[in-house]
Amino acid sequence: MKGSVVKKGGSWFCVYRVNGKQKWVKGGVNKKQTEKKLIKIINEINDGSYKELTEANFTDFSRYWLKTYAQGKLKASTLKSYVDIIEKHLIPYFCSSKLLNISASNIQEYVSLKLSDGLAPKTVNNHLVPLKEMFKHAVIWGYLRDNPSQYVEKPRVEKEEMDFLTPEEIRLFLGEVNGEHYALFMTAVFTGLRRGELLALQWGDIEFRTGNIAVRRSLYKGNFTSPKSKSSVRKVVMSPALAGVLKKHKFQAMPNKHDLLFVNGVGNTIDADTLVRRQFLPALRRAGIRKIRFHDLRHSYATLLVSQGENIKFVQSQMGHSSIQTTLDRYGHLLPEKNAGGGVRLDETIGIGSTVAQEISNHGFENLEFC
Repeated sequence: MKGSVVKKGGSWFCVYRVNGKQKWVKGGVNKKQTEKKLIKIINEINDGSYKELTEANFTDFSRYWLKTYAQGKLKASTLKSYVDIIEKHLIPYFCSSKLLNISASNIQEYVSLKLSDGLAPKTVNNHLVPLKEMFKHAVIWGYLRDNPSQYVEKPRVEKEEMDFLTPEEIRLFLGEVNGEHYALFMTAVFTGLRRGELLALQWGDIEFRTGNIAVRRSLYKGNFTSPKSKSSVRKVVMSPALAGVLKKHKFQAMPNKHDLLFVNGVGNTIDADTLVRRQFLPALRRAGIRKIRFHDLRHSYATLLVSQGENIKFVQSQMGHSSIQTTLDRYGHLLPEKNAGGGVRLDETIGIGSTVAQEISNHGFENLEFC
């Protein structure tokens, strides 16, 4: 069995015959990758493992993938973001294109177009996440032989600037929040919980005896869901001051069916966006503090832990990061410099510093051997 690689209309194709029919299949981004794909196809034909691929266009397959895979596998928040990306961006671009005809260069052109439209590199990379997942399943399910998205280069993302409040700014901010929301914002600052984790806290999560707060769930669009990751299920240390505020808040809090710490005026879950718009940002303005994100209260908490010399593993556990590398990447630059005097301390630890110094004093450098 033989075949050939052909360049047509700026794209590379594998051309071969099987079952008496000539086939044209999109290759890789260049001749070499297309030749490798052709060799794989011919080997499959020769050893009898070749199978005809199921044809589908992008729109039909993407919606099939959402229904068959994504709806049962993904968290509600992730699913919503994927649906928005697919329906608002990917489908309008790829629309009725056959999966078999979508190449790496087509996807790279999509990336370039979105960047030229003004989307941030990070946003465009977020578009590639469900796209890569879809094509991966297209290979597994027999719609494609290769995943063209694996060859796509992601846009370079500049490191996001992190903002946080100083201790003085925290005092100013808390001094300006409305009284009924004081416990909520103090908990945010003193625990570093994500917004959804904070709004999903129940009184059963507050362990006054041990001084911990258990993070077990999150709130998204009025629905309870699991936290961001396995490591996000954690226990956060509760300061004595925060414990005192929460004890007082418990006697004043409105009873509600979910036994939540924080609810709106009628006892229902708090809408996160409304909280930011009506309470968080106005309190910042009243305090004379620059506009920051609610999430920056989480950064403020981590910064406080680092500045007071807490062990980085402890910081990781409190933040619920799955990897200590994540903690170091975000907050490592805040760690105090402890390198100064490291050489002297090494001498003192081993106990030879004074001996060598005395040898130099008695005999000079000429009698010392250096490597």
